[in-house]
Amino acid sequence: MNDEINFRGPLSVGDKIENFSFNYYQDGKFQNGKISNYLEKGNWIILFFYPADFTFICPTELEEMAAFYEKFQKENTEILSISTDTEFTHKAWHDTSESIKKIKFPMVADPTGEISMEMGTYIDNEGLSLRGTFIIDPNGVIKSVEINDNSIGRSATETFRKLQAAQFVDSHDGLVCPASWQPGKDTLKPGEDLVGKI
Repeated sequence: MNDEINFRGPLSVGDKIENFSFNYYQDGKFQNGKISNYLEKGNWIILFFYPADFTFICPTELEEMAAFYEKFQKENTEILSISTDTEFTHKAWHDTSESIKKIKFPMVADPTGEISMEMGTYIDNEGLSLRGTFIIDPNGVIKSVEINDNSIGRSATETFRKLQAAQFVDSHDGLVCPASWQPGKDTLKPGEDLVGKI
């Protein structure tokens, strides 16, 4: 799968993701791609790891992300969902599950676990990934990491909010976003005048 780098993981906030190739299922087709395909277009990327197809919490998360997909695209962001299943299993799940049929974004196959290992979500004794969400900017730098126990589902609403906050501070040098910040709300400019005033 990976013909360009030696995986070094696990990666975290501030690290730059390496270019790697992968197989995926999307729009009824088996395809292959590279991280660079998205970064070269100036896209932000959401890597959305989950344990396995044909499970229980996973379809609820993926259906929710599918419902937000158009919003993410309007923010110049691509979602790549990733599990240690093959692209063929992704197709079978997509063909049979009403929730998964709604997915329009690439469903990436990681059967060797290499990508999951690189990103620090791989469970060695299970061959599965934890629920990991990585927000990556167009320079390939990781801006946000969320990794949950596999019994805890995530919120697409919060992932989208964090993406918007990351994009705001990226384009507004010197400003930061306070708790639960939403677009249009007040931000902060760190400095001595704020010390002890908040």
